[in-house]
Amino acid sequence: MSGGIVRIGNASGFYGDRFAAVREMLTGGELDVLTGDYLAELTMLILGRDRLKDPGLGYAKTFLRQMEEGLGLALERGVKVVVNAGGLNPKGLADKLGELAGRLGLDAKIAHVRGDDLVGRSGELGFGSPAAANAYLGAFGIVEGLAAGADVVVTGRITDASLVVGPAAWRFGWARTDYDRLAGAVVAGHLVECGTQVTGGNYAFFKEIADLGHAGFPIAEIAADGTSVITKHAGTGGAVTVGTVTAQLLYEIQGARYAGPDVTTRLDTVQLAKDGPDRVRVSGTKGEPPPEKLKVSLNTIGGFRNEMTFILTGLDIEEKAELARSQLEPLLAKRPAEVVWDLARVDRPDAPTQQQASALLQCVVRDFDPDKVGRQFSSAAVELALASYPGFSLTTPPGAGSPYGVFTAGFVPQSEVPHEAVLPDGSVVPVPPAPQAQELAEVPEPAVPAHAATGATRRRALGAIAGARSGDKGGSANIGVWARTPEQFSWLVGELTVEKLKELLPEAAGLVVRRHVLPNLRAINFVIEEILGRGVAEQARFDPQAKGLGEWLRSRELAIPESLLGPEELL
Repeated sequence: MSGGIVRIGNASGFYGDRFAAVREMLTGGELDVLTGDYLAELTMLILGRDRLKDPGLGYAKTFLRQMEEGLGLALERGVKVVVNAGGLNPKGLADKLGELAGRLGLDAKIAHVRGDDLVGRSGELGFGSPAAANAYLGAFGIVEGLAAGADVVVTGRITDASLVVGPAAWRFGWARTDYDRLAGAVVAGHLVECGTQVTGGNYAFFKEIADLGHAGFPIAEIAADGTSVITKHAGTGGAVTVGTVTAQLLYEIQGARYAGPDVTTRLDTVQLAKDGPDRVRVSGTKGEPPPEKLKVSLNTIGGFRNEMTFILTGLDIEEKAELARSQLEPLLAKRPAEVVWDLARVDRPDAPTQQQASALLQCVVRDFDPDKVGRQFSSAAVELALASYPGFSLTTPPGAGSPYGVFTAGFVPQSEVPHEAVLPDGSVVPVPPAPQAQELAEVPEPAVPAHAATGATRRRALGAIAGARSGDKGGSANIGVWARTPEQFSWLVGELTVEKLKELLPEAAGLVVRRHVLPNLRAINFVIEEILGRGVAEQARFDPQAKGLGEWLRSRELAIPESLLGPEELL
């Protein structure tokens, strides 16, 4: 750690990310801390199933394998490792890391953070009987572990950004009330937590990036005042630009206030500026005291589901679909609680290939009784093979149903959560709740100068002038849309209203949609409630994590002033 900054890298954006990223980050350049985010709402359910099979599991096994090589490299280079790979069993992973260090002949000091697991108190807290209940803890358990000399700190469910806030607060000795500094680190953490999504991955203007073959993972260079520079190791693929950083900053957010356990971050104060090749400076961030309650991730088993997809080719697609529906449903002697049909008209007339001439008819069934969605359903679909529409075929053979999960969010007072750091010597340090609290309140929509464009318009895709990134939060989705020039942004604010969004995205027409304007980012964030049903694990929608929702919006056409379009769009 030199020059008054701490260099914090990320090597994992999800459970299943690039395995070699740990080695790449440790050997690719200077680093002080290496973090990894392995948890998501769906991951907690997966780890819960692992723990049911073996009480000693419940953590991200991939990380343990990465440490077979990575632990020695980190110790050799003096790099601290901070990960949430502990999942539902941080102690179990910490113990396994200790065993690994012993086998490798390494002297590794390992700490872990505990207290997020509330499943044993679910009834007492009014959460019913979930399979997993985990509070989103903050950064100061990590601070305690690092302050005690830990080389590795393992956590369970903490906020993703806390993986970065913790090392920064430890490095600079920040107080619990240093809200602007903490908020600056939250933004840096949010930017790097999803790995290569800030270095060019999932980027709307990906064609502008010269090399996306092997994007480098990100680094946040954080200063003592909470400002940061987002970058990556030299010579790696991808790119770090104001655009890629803006896209990630808009990912999975709500409004201008971004609540966390240690600080509420004002996203409407963040300033982004180019700081050289593959370097973007993040400054100006303001913070406020956090809410009094912590968010709790509640995962329950929703029942069992199954699906069969019919391929409909050529002519009379609608009639073929109706025939399949009318034939299958009477065959279900035990009717499932939910039977949902969806016809995807991906076919085209006079198609040059059979695949392009085909539509897909999906039937999804759900029930608490696995027998109702098992072979009695899928075999009934197969039995129609010689007795239904011409060209009958299915995408899969018959099979049994599988359990699915449902995510909901709960809230609990910070004082009810026993946040603790277990230090390398085994001693336990309690982490008190945040010293101050402030109730969340909506930020009024700021005034934006009206766009004065006059003259001709062209019907073009929104993506001609705007980028977008979308994601999921439980059953809701967000779409962050940003413009590249002040003129485009002014027009976007006036044109892209909630009503216009519902017109462009008919699936949202009957849902609650909230709009948040962020002039500092030339962005608008939309939150569409319940578009994902009861969360990603329910798979209630074609795109259950809403990853493509923003790109669908960008593909929709509307009348755009010619003065806002580039030369290629005027041809």
